[in-house]
Amino acid sequence: MSDRVDDKKPIRVWCDGCFDMVHFGHANSLRQAKALGQYLVVGIHTDEEITRHKGPPVFTQQERYKMVRAIKWVDEVVEDAPYVTNLETLDRYNCDFCVHGDDITVTADGVDTYHLVKKANRYKEVKRTEGISTTDVVGRMLLMTRQHFYRGDKEYIVEKERSSVMGQDCLAKSPWTGCSQFLPTTKKIIQFSEGTEPKPTDKVVYVAGAFDIFHVGHLDFLEKASKFGDFLIVGLHTDPVINRYKGSNYPIMNLHERVLSVLACKYVSEVVIGAPYSVTTDLMNHFQVDVVCHGKTSFQLDINGQDPYAVPKAMNKFVIVDSANDMTTEKIVERIINNRLEFEARNQKKEAKEIEIIKQLEKEKQNLRSC
Repeated sequence: MSDRVDDKKPIRVWCDGCFDMVHFGHANSLRQAKALGQYLVVGIHTDEEITRHKGPPVFTQQERYKMVRAIKWVDEVVEDAPYVTNLETLDRYNCDFCVHGDDITVTADGVDTYHLVKKANRYKEVKRTEGISTTDVVGRMLLMTRQHFYRGDKEYIVEKERSSVMGQDCLAKSPWTGCSQFLPTTKKIIQFSEGTEPKPTDKVVYVAGAFDIFHVGHLDFLEKASKFGDFLIVGLHTDPVINRYKGSNYPIMNLHERVLSVLACKYVSEVVIGAPYSVTTDLMNHFQVDVVCHGKTSFQLDINGQDPYAVPKAMNKFVIVDSANDMTTEKIVERIINNRLEFEARNQKKEAKEIEIIKQLEKEKQNLRSC
């Protein structure tokens, strides 16, 4: 199939999915999809459809709609998209073809959700982001183990670990939902970054925090903070610093995962990787910050007992922003823990289904070789 006969018309690309616990893997798929055309339409399934085919979602459909709309490569969101992608949907939104990652998505009955568009040759595939999946993130919260962000001298090395949730080796099963460690590269960060500098006339806004399990609360805060200026810089604290002030086994996502999740947000202009906990004079001068914003959530004093925002406050450049959203990472973890058995069952069911499909594909390959 040719992409377009009439070069004057923009190529419209369709993507769909659950987009539950929206993370940088979802964003990367949408980034790749957008690169195949000029206009990206994203269809999102309802809570009811997701529950029927794969188990209960963590985020509500309204939360998922809002999160996807804020990803900078998305041009349009279609709510209540059918779980099985069909030609009628593509035609209704004037999309030339559908794009999906190279993992497998099936209905409750085991049917490939893209079989119709594949048969019509209106399907294209992009590489799935390795080392991240919603199932993996849910598994981290069920385990609440420090292994996901602190590895000491073994940091970023993928190795087999025992999972009490799955009752099996994390890496030994499905390549799509098995637990794994994200391997960061400068190339990936560059792909997500706008790479632009603030103009001399731009008013620079600075915010800082963990931004762990990027969610609608973060999103609403960043949207409102961005309105205080023209160029929004987000400082991300390191994993040990977050663990010091949040305790337990936070963060759930490691620093590099959080960098990509924040960079994918359309309100964010730049990210400071491993920003200092206290906003210093040097930081203010280096980035020529005009205003520093913080949400209504409380914050701890620095390790030296000082207010981390003392400098911008003294410069009269500090603003408290009310996001009007009380969502927190802790509340998301509570959702998972309070419905632990339901989510454990969902994870096991999804992985078992994928393993069965993998076995079937291997069997078909062997049959072809023997012919």
